[in-house]
Amino acid sequence: MAKVLIATVKPFSAEAVEEVKSIFKEAGYEVEVLAKYPDQSDLVAAVSDAEAMIIRSDKVDREVIEAAGKLKIVIRAGAGYDNVDLEAATEKGVVVMNTPGQNSNAVAELALGMMVFLNRNGFNPAAGTELRGKKLGIHAYGAVGRIVGMIAKGFGMKVYAYDPYVDPVVIKNDGVVCEESVESLYSKCQYISLHIPANAETRGSVGFDILNSMPKGATLVNTARKEVIDEEGLKKVFAERDDFRYLSDIAPDCRDELTELYAGRTFFTPKKMGAQTAEANLNAGVAAAKQIVNFLEKGDTTFKVN
Repeated sequence: MAKVLIATVKPFSAEAVEEVKSIFKEAGYEVEVLAKYPDQSDLVAAVSDAEAMIIRSDKVDREVIEAAGKLKIVIRAGAGYDNVDLEAATEKGVVVMNTPGQNSNAVAELALGMMVFLNRNGFNPAAGTELRGKKLGIHAYGAVGRIVGMIAKGFGMKVYAYDPYVDPVVIKNDGVVCEESVESLYSKCQYISLHIPANAETRGSVGFDILNSMPKGATLVNTARKEVIDEEGLKKVFAERDDFRYLSDIAPDCRDELTELYAGRTFFTPKKMGAQTAEANLNAGVAAAKQIVNFLEKGDTTFKVN
C-alpha cells in the first residue's frame, strides 16, 4: 500500500483535505497529514516512509530528500516550485510536479483587490482614485496574468502584456496589447502586475532603472516572489519618487523600513495569501492528488518540472 504525506505548514481547507483523502482512499493508499508543524525536523521525520508527498509553501530541501528513503514524487500544490530542491530530487530519482492554473483566479483577484484597496486609501473616508482608464502592464502572461488582464478589462483598464514565452497572437486575441520588450511595458504603464518566477535569470531583475521608467502614479503589484525584486533599487525609487507605490503579498525584507518611511504608499499582506481561498485550496489539492495517482498507477509525468 503506497503512503502519501500531505505536509502543509499552511493547511488546506478541511473540505480540500477530505476530498484529497477520498481520492487516495479510492486508490487504496494510506494518507498521513502533517499540518501546522512547528519545525522543519518534523517534516524530515514524517517523510521517511512516504512514497508520495503533497506540499504547499513547505521547504523540500536536500535534507528532506535525503531522509525520504521511499519517495517517488513530490507535488507542489500551486504554480511556483522554488521551495523544492530540484537538483537533489533529480539525483535521487524523485519526480517533482506543480499544479499550474489551479490557484490562478485566487491570485488574480488578490492582485486587483490590493489595487482597489490602496487606491481607496485603505477604505478610509478620504477621496481616492479609480482604475478605469489607467494602463496596466502584465509582466508574464501565464495563467495568472491572463486572468488579471480579464478582470482589469472589466474595470475599464487598458491592458498591456510582455511575455517572450507566449505567442503574441494569444495575447492579442485576448484583447491585450502585446509589448515587444519589458522596457516598453514598464515605460507605458502606471500599474505593473508581476508574475515572473524566481530563477537564476529573474532574481533581482526588477530594480531601479526599470521601475523608475514607469509613468507618474507608478504602482508595482507583486504576487509572484519577493526574490525577483532588487530591494536596494526599490528603496531608491521610493526615495526619489513620491508618487511610487508597492503592493505585495510577499513582503520584502525591507518591509518595516518602507512602511515607516512611506506611509500610505505600500501594502503587504501578513503572509503570502494569493492561494488562500477555499476554491483554490480545493482545486490545487484535488489536482495534486489526481496527479499522484496517475503517476503511481500509469507513470504519467505531465507537469513534471525536473
